Amino acid sequence: MKAKMVSVLCAAALAGTLMAGCGSGAASSASSASSAASAGTASAGSSAESSEAPAEETSSSSSETVAAASISTSEDPDQAAADKVAALIDKIYVQERTDTTDEDCKAAKEAWDALTDTQKALVEGEYADPDYFGRDTGDASADDPLNADDIGENEILVCSFGTSFNTSRAQDIGGIEKAEQAAYPDWSVRRAFTAQIIINHVEARDGEYIDNMDQALQRAVDNGVKNLIIQPTHLMHGAEYDELSDAVEGYKDKFESVKIAEPLLGEVGDDATVINEDKQNVAEDLTAEAVKTAGYDSLDAAASDGTAFVFMGHGTSHEANVTYDQMQTQMENLGYKNVFIGTVEGKPEDTECQAVIQKVKDAGYTKVILRPLMVVAGDHANNDMAGDDSDSWKSQFTDSGNFESVDCQIAGMGEIPDIQQIYVAHTKAAMDS
Repeated sequence: MKAKMVSVLCAAALAGTLMAGCGSGAASSASSASSAASAGTASAGSSAESSEAPAEETSSSSSETVAAASISTSEDPDQAAADKVAALIDKIYVQERTDTTDEDCKAAKEAWDALTDTQKALVEGEYADPDYFGRDTGDASADDPLNADDIGENEILVCSFGTSFNTSRAQDIGGIEKAEQAAYPDWSVRRAFTAQIIINHVEARDGEYIDNMDQALQRAVDNGVKNLIIQPTHLMHGAEYDELSDAVEGYKDKFESVKIAEPLLGEVGDDATVINEDKQNVAEDLTAEAVKTAGYDSLDAAASDGTAFVFMGHGTSHEANVTYDQMQTQMENLGYKNVFIGTVEGKPEDTECQAVIQKVKDAGYTKVILRPLMVVAGDHANNDMAGDDSDSWKSQFTDSGNFESVDCQIAGMGEIPDIQQIYVAHTKAAMDS
């Protein structure tokens, strides 16, 4: 389901759907020989991707979906039962909320729960697979969806792409939200996700209801909010940020003031040489956390041990993709000679996995530590980076035969306290503007 999910989420962003985030668990370090637990599938998040989401048939009910699925090409009753569930999952694997979404999510989970273990293993649809409901991504009850009323006049709406990885949602996105609330106790912090696919996944699997952007904005209106600040958890001024800005535009006349704060890395700049204070702070904070997690006293000590750090971002075809080259420039300006920036999508081209492997090899490093350059560590971190499939970054680095070891740190930037404070500062700048 990984490849299917990644492609459908991407197209949704580029086609006009909103996004912001991805998710996993606490920081962990797993060797290339022992990170099988990282493999699998889940809803992703971080950014624009590349295929087209299925159109939502808003008029069809869950019962009609099941009826259609019952016409199975297989005479095996177990497969027929699994096919019905796959059809229900595919029905909610869409980027648009409809009048039947809640009903459809409930129906999919009930049908899944009714399957035997043998039948669950047979679930396979256009987007559906056993991991949709079967994968353990942590305790959903540890997460607060922040969808309560009684908001008051002042609201900070933290807008994320979202993640179905429960632990990451609580630690990475929740960590940023909690930091905002602690910094501004006179404001109410609320949450919005822009990936309806992920919202549906969490609702169906865990019974947790998270507002999409329209729901969150309407909730603010209904609660009489006067002053609204939108704090995106996006990495950059990319397609997701643009889509978010467009959505907020339709609500601006509903409030006395509406302000959208900067994303994590601030303004983009014209070319790869243009960097700013936000990029420097993120480079320093992320690198320090990676070095500490790896057990080194300093980045220089890691270099002396032959270790390179590779931070894997998402990548984008948006003009903001220069941001990744700017982050590489920032690392070089800081003297971080053994830190390399790559992207899942290989956009820009010099951040593609094989290009990064060549850079690390040419620089003479024999050990590699992979870590996501992403706010949350979810599908991309667990699968594209640390998964056991042959196309994962861990596998490609290992299979190149150039390195003694390839280890993975599965942790989002959202759980790093210093990174959280960058968001807090961006919110303050919006308040004061």
